[in-house]
Amino acid sequence: MVVVPFWPPVALKVASVWPFNRLDNTFRRAHRLLKTDEFSSVFHLRNARSNNLFQVYARPNGLTHARLGLVVGKKVAKRANRRNYIKRTVREWFRLNKHALPPMDFVVRSRQAYYRDEYHEAITALAALFAKLARCRNS
Repeated sequence: MVVVPFWPPVALKVASVWPFNRLDNTFRRAHRLLKTDEFSSVFHLRNARSNNLFQVYARPNGLTHARLGLVVGKKVAKRANRRNYIKRTVREWFRLNKHALPPMDFVVRSRQAYYRDEYHEAITALAALFAKLARCRNS
């Protein structure tokens, strides 16, 4: 009987095993809208859905993945930490759900500030808007 030592671990470089067969749940630069032209092309198409918290614009991008742009103005939240919280929560929702989204460019405009105790209502509202835009694309 041959005993293989457990330590040091054997580095497996096989594509099916490395890195641990998990989904890529990162929010990389390729998944962001960065340039003004990218934002304005989404805004000009006028394919939008809104509710009292968010307005989501969408446009097909011709890539294999969805991209996200965020707009949170000073009129929505005066203080920078509140604007950053809104952007952080929207980015987190997108990061966790980007695999289920169609390959489109999305721009999320915040219309009203929300606080930590309203987080679940805000995320539910955002998911409903993305679902409406995905249905409109499929029809």
